[in-house]
Amino acid sequence: MVYRILTWFLRAVARVFFRQVEVVGLEHVPAAGPVLFVGNHPNSLIDPILIITTCGRKVHFAAKDTLFKGRLMRGLLRGLGAVPLARKVEHDGKPADAATAAVRDPSEMARLNDAAFDSMFTVLAGGGTIGIFPEGLSHDASQLARFKTGAARLALGGSTRTSAPLAVVPCGLTFIHPKRFRSRVLVQYGPPLLVEGSTEPDQVKRVTGEIEQALRRLTINAPDWDTVRALDTVRRLYQPHGIAIEDRVELARRFNTHYTAVADDPRVVAVMARVRDYQQRLDELGLADRELARDLTKREIAARMLRHVVLLVWWLPLTVPAAPLHVPPLIFARLAGPRLTPRKDVVATTKMLVGMLLVLLSYALAVAYAWWRLGPWWGAFAMLLVPISGWATLRVLDRFRLVRRAFGVLGRRLRFRREVRALRAERAGLAQDVIRVVGQLLPRDLEPLFPASHPQRLDDEAATRDPASP
Repeated sequence: MVYRILTWFLRAVARVFFRQVEVVGLEHVPAAGPVLFVGNHPNSLIDPILIITTCGRKVHFAAKDTLFKGRLMRGLLRGLGAVPLARKVEHDGKPADAATAAVRDPSEMARLNDAAFDSMFTVLAGGGTIGIFPEGLSHDASQLARFKTGAARLALGGSTRTSAPLAVVPCGLTFIHPKRFRSRVLVQYGPPLLVEGSTEPDQVKRVTGEIEQALRRLTINAPDWDTVRALDTVRRLYQPHGIAIEDRVELARRFNTHYTAVADDPRVVAVMARVRDYQQRLDELGLADRELARDLTKREIAARMLRHVVLLVWWLPLTVPAAPLHVPPLIFARLAGPRLTPRKDVVATTKMLVGMLLVLLSYALAVAYAWWRLGPWWGAFAMLLVPISGWATLRVLDRFRLVRRAFGVLGRRLRFRREVRALRAERAGLAQDVIRVVGQLLPRDLEPLFPASHPQRLDDEAATRDPASP
């Protein structure tokens, strides 16, 4: 019961923090039997929350033991069935207390981890599920970190204790803007790996490699962030307009995966040089590629802006009752998040936790005040009204952002009319070159998602031709 309540609450928190959570591949998650979920780890505590709230199974996660120090986090993790793991890297340096000093002892750490693995083996033997991140620590690098062997040892050891085959289900987490409030995320479950065998070193190495390959098929990996950004522009130039997040991520993954094999090809070098020059010109004008992707007229932009304004006005009255309870915590979380942690991969988690705690505290104070001043019925009414007003506030903030973006697009269209026209022409030619080069270099065993002759691409190109455009 505690797990269900916490899962429901975390699902609500995730839906508030993210504007869209797209889940793909749930058919790969077995409805029953032992399962080991293995995921990439780019966004700290948000990563296990997304798996817990989307997979449809009760998941026990392995978590570093240092997270269990605080009373609040310890209660939350225990309620979710998390299992503490002691790691040497977390206990280097001067110990904070006697308990930490004891854990630093290698034999004591080994004993604690043996007990943790025994607990997880028991869960798997009972047909339950375990979640683990083979990279170990959360990070914000542009590619997967070196995999630890814990996931493979857990899979192999668990397979010897289960009556049914042990399924290792890879889970790829791709954040469109990892640190941003009201962004989007893709949670993608891949085909399960059925594991059996011994825990011999060669077997552990083999399974670790299989898990890594499975996760690479679900994640975007590149040597550095500059390459990620350039290839993301290539992906935008190649794709039709309005495709799903799943297809966007798959295109980005393919470009990043195959780029290293063709990076020295003269055609690729020439296209990438033009792409970087195009991106630099966009940056200098404060433009985004999405503003040029569709050739919208000023009238169409104004119509979209008017629609957002109408919806904003529709939701605005509902925000009035509790706007003072929502806006200050959101602003504080946004401003304080990057300052409360030195690690970039923890910024989103900090924003989520700080915002959640401040909003819940303000809710409790508002309901208590209404109860005290006006009576229990008004307190119950406030308990119902405040969350509705909070949802309306989110809708208003989303619409306000879209209206502000539309104003910016319209203003830049008017201010940089000549530059926009030139960049649009450059984009059209560059997109055709990207499509041509991709078609020439595409591996023969790889089916293209959106080839040059794809109907969706042709329909999109026809829709964007507008003689009234500036």
